[in-house]
Amino acid sequence: MNRRTMLAALLAAATLGLNAQKPMSAPKGGKAISDELIGIFFEDISSSADGGLYAELLQNGSFEYNPGERDGWGPGTAWRQVRPGHSLGTMQVRMDNPLNANNPTYMRLHTERTREFHDYKGWKGYGLQNDGFDGISVKANAKYDFSVFMRNIGGAKQVRVVLAKPGQGWGAEPKALAETTFDVSSTSWQKYEAVLTPTEDCKNANLQILVLTVGDLDVDQFSLMPEDTYKGHGLRKDLAQALADLQPKFMRFPGGCVVHGGGDGFWDTYRWKTTIGPKEQRRGLKNTWGYHQSMGLGYYEYFQFCEDLGMEPLPILPCGVSCQGTNGGWNMWPTQAQDVVPMSEMDEWVSEAIDLIEWANGDPATNKWAKMRADAGHPKPFGLKYLGLGNEEKISPEFAERFKYIYERVRKAHPEIIIVGTAGPGSHPENPDFENGWKLAEELGMPIIDEHYYEQNKYFLSSRQYDKYPRDRKTKVYLGEYAAKDKKLIDALAEGLYLLHVERNGDVVCMTSYAPLFARKNATNWNPDLIYFDNERPFLTCSYYVQQMFGQSAGQYYYGDCVSFEGDATGIQQPQQDVHYGQSVILNVKTRKLFVKLVNAGDQAKKANVNLSRFGLKKTAKKTLLTGKPDDENNFDKQPIAPQTETIKAKKKFDIDLQPYSMVMLEYQL
Repeated sequence: MNRRTMLAALLAAATLGLNAQKPMSAPKGGKAISDELIGIFFEDISSSADGGLYAELLQNGSFEYNPGERDGWGPGTAWRQVRPGHSLGTMQVRMDNPLNANNPTYMRLHTERTREFHDYKGWKGYGLQNDGFDGISVKANAKYDFSVFMRNIGGAKQVRVVLAKPGQGWGAEPKALAETTFDVSSTSWQKYEAVLTPTEDCKNANLQILVLTVGDLDVDQFSLMPEDTYKGHGLRKDLAQALADLQPKFMRFPGGCVVHGGGDGFWDTYRWKTTIGPKEQRRGLKNTWGYHQSMGLGYYEYFQFCEDLGMEPLPILPCGVSCQGTNGGWNMWPTQAQDVVPMSEMDEWVSEAIDLIEWANGDPATNKWAKMRADAGHPKPFGLKYLGLGNEEKISPEFAERFKYIYERVRKAHPEIIIVGTAGPGSHPENPDFENGWKLAEELGMPIIDEHYYEQNKYFLSSRQYDKYPRDRKTKVYLGEYAAKDKKLIDALAEGLYLLHVERNGDVVCMTSYAPLFARKNATNWNPDLIYFDNERPFLTCSYYVQQMFGQSAGQYYYGDCVSFEGDATGIQQPQQDVHYGQSVILNVKTRKLFVKLVNAGDQAKKANVNLSRFGLKKTAKKTLLTGKPDDENNFDKQPIAPQTETIKAKKKFDIDLQPYSMVMLEYQL
């Protein structure tokens, strides 16, 4: 760098320093709260990963689907035989001498005859066709990275790969949108790659692999990925952007019930170590919700996505006890049958947690797990701060014994890590697991406990449970899973009213995440969900927009005395139980922004008196309004509910009329 360039750089840095906003001091009357209240919870449910957030376009590319995952499934699921020109051949499922022991199944294609049919010019060969997830959606001139592992048996083979548009009508000739040809001569497994660029848009394309030479050929690990993924990291761009627009402060993953085996027993436990490294070496797993997880979206991708969105990663690990749904346990409430690890084997699960911390945060020069992270392309630590142990297990004596064992050893090895425990499957005082979970948390001095509940909207409209929580508890609350049990506007507003209650208790509740996050059209295991999607786009629910407003308005201080509602008794800062309106004023001292949120979930208009005199406001403010009919909902056919924004003049004292069934957020720059 020459002297002139250096001076310019120093001047630019100084200018940036002068213009940068510094954290402001909070005016009196504010209560310190968590600024990580709104996060997201990702679980691979309703095809959220494969066929969803993970951008892979081919289904069952490694031929590992099997009947144990879903009746009628097998290695050929999502594939079909193709033989244009009446070419002849057979296919055989093989597992001997596989590409990798973690994914042992592959397909041998035996081609007996290839010829070009006179009506299908240029189409011949014997092979396979993959239709993806309800078709493969491609865009004209976009680039798609194709790869496959192949092994030649006998003489060299020529293989044509075609991204095709189906013919219109029975027997019609398909149209090649993009194609490439490989010459395969190696008698050991070898990876073949090409970039396919379609000539036109197509919502229901397919991929055909046609062997043009007589003989045998082994194929495995097919992949077709768009190059245009979120920040180039392999996630579907529109779905990832929908999450980014929520402005979440953390992400909990990979579950949920997938963490500890679901209904199949502890053998089906998610093991993070088998989800890192090259994709072809990752071990697929039966999904708790009845399908296959390829692990193309694994721990490396989860952590990378957290980094891309500026979220704190919150991985959840099992602690030696299965889900209480194991062995039909859900039908035996409250005496569920849990699978448990013998205490003599618990050190393996302690290592699972400690090794994860070192993989995420360790020095590659001195730690083998950290070196694996660096070898994958991330030499810098991920900066793991939180670690969850267990997921809503029944707080049985067996659970308590194993949780204590792993908790104490992880804390000793890494006291800097904040451990999140569990309050059991239903976080209500009448549930004995809830009481036992809190007793265990207080005995251990647990930093955070994870509460879960799904209820009808009337619960969220009326409950003010955190007002009653002791203020002197060392253990904070993470509301890790919750939702009103429908997706209408009234349900979203009920959740919004409840989140105002959470903000007021942001000194007790430190984190929340709506669940579930994603659901694929025609593959939905659970309702409601925050975001529905098909191959073309996400469909955002009313609850999504409420979550978005709360994510946008994070801050460190809560003010309860800036807003009053006409007709309330003097001194009432928050409506009481069964009063369906509320308010919250949040100050973010880092961004120097002030947020006023108002929810009216009732059928009558309400007038609010707002006094922001203690804050120094800029001249204008942003107003966001979400309103509609209480039974309105966004779905695949119509999207009637979306926030409306406008710029308004900023006033320190004013009245605002709240429409029935509405939420308003005002954003001020200070």
